[in-house]
Amino acid sequence: MSTKVVMEALSPTMEEGRLVEWKKQEGETVAVGDVLAEVETDKAVMELVARAAGTLLKQVVPAGTTVPVSDLVALIGQPGEAGGDGGEAEQQGAAARAPVKAAPAGPTPARPGPADTQASQPSPGRNRPESMPPAPPAGAADESRGTAPAAERAPAAPAPEPNGQGGRIKASPLARRMAADRGIDLGTVAGSGPEGRVVARDLEGAAASAPAGAARAGATAPLSRGLTAGGPPFTDVPLSQIRKTIAKRLVQSIGPIPTFYLTTEIDMERVAEARSALEATAPKADPPAPKVSFNDIVLKAVAMALRQHPACNAWWQEDRIRYWNEVHVSMAVAVEDGLITPVIRHTDLKSLREISAEARDMAGRARERRLKPEEYTGGTFSVSNLGMLDIDEFTAVINPPEAGILAVGRIVEQPVVHEGRIVARRRMRATMSCDHRVIDGATGARFLQTLKGMLENPLALVY
Repeated sequence: MSTKVVMEALSPTMEEGRLVEWKKQEGETVAVGDVLAEVETDKAVMELVARAAGTLLKQVVPAGTTVPVSDLVALIGQPGEAGGDGGEAEQQGAAARAPVKAAPAGPTPARPGPADTQASQPSPGRNRPESMPPAPPAGAADESRGTAPAAERAPAAPAPEPNGQGGRIKASPLARRMAADRGIDLGTVAGSGPEGRVVARDLEGAAASAPAGAARAGATAPLSRGLTAGGPPFTDVPLSQIRKTIAKRLVQSIGPIPTFYLTTEIDMERVAEARSALEATAPKADPPAPKVSFNDIVLKAVAMALRQHPACNAWWQEDRIRYWNEVHVSMAVAVEDGLITPVIRHTDLKSLREISAEARDMAGRARERRLKPEEYTGGTFSVSNLGMLDIDEFTAVINPPEAGILAVGRIVEQPVVHEGRIVARRRMRATMSCDHRVIDGATGARFLQTLKGMLENPLALVY
């Protein structure tokens, strides 16, 4: 009797997953714990592993298909076994393949490249499509014309060799998908990930291996290039898993949550001086340790302020309010299809250098869609920073069940009155979004007062 392989809930909020790539092919031997496929969830790309041993009898759905949690995706059994669930598998497989059609004759735009900057909760106006429909199965277009698939007419081209060294190219699933969309030969790209692995950021500025506009099965032109003569008047792009989740959570947040906003302006002159002093006294290392950023200092200051104002370090739980005794600050990070909020746990207990190293590591893995569910859930308060994108001030959307989020703008020199004289000093605007069911106006204002005092007198951060 064959064993069913179903789409598992690989993250706490996952309702469906897109099967990115099959790692085991039909007829291959499978052991318990073997990786069967890579699945794109609402937050990351994760592995679907085998729960039974045997032979992979059937892939019920093709790569690129979005499958609801608990739906059948494959069958494992003994070699030559007919499979008592074969009829059901065929029916579900046919249903899964129905949306996958041959690509239209005309070129259609593809998604733009990934954003590699740490950014804020997405604004309601950001509705740029970020993902493309799955490519049709090999030979689908040929079969629709009544001819043999291309794979049967000619042997497949050999896989490209990484930088001419003759081994398997190591690349993340996201990087492979981007390379396929842009026509980039991964063998010509130097990887900056672990063990030379090619990741999404390595493909920025990489030249396509085929001339622009050349017809290629499954390849499309970036949206930023605009429409070409004779092309379609518009392109419908299915939602990616992360974009679906963002849309659901934003409606959940901005609709029922009674939100108010508090803005303050902070003098960052002493923070800038303290940051320079930190770099001057940093221990020598090879390679040199990454610099502590202004955002790292803001994260630390927010954590210290939350320790003094536990009323802001809370969750709304419908029938109760959960006040946290631990401080776990989430930081918004922009990824290709939207954003994700890695959590720095016990932020108040960590040094600036520990926060800096952890923030950089988690932001990098977030962009590669390699965070584990426990690394982006469980935050007690969020920080979203758009200062590096020259934004002076903005309001961020609360990430439920958290009760607050701080939106941080850029640091800019401004003429201000200081000690009776007009001088140029570095200033920063910060806006706190508060859930009024948990945080009252005066409570949020006192939190911002403490935060401002710590940033304007950074010695307070060492207490």
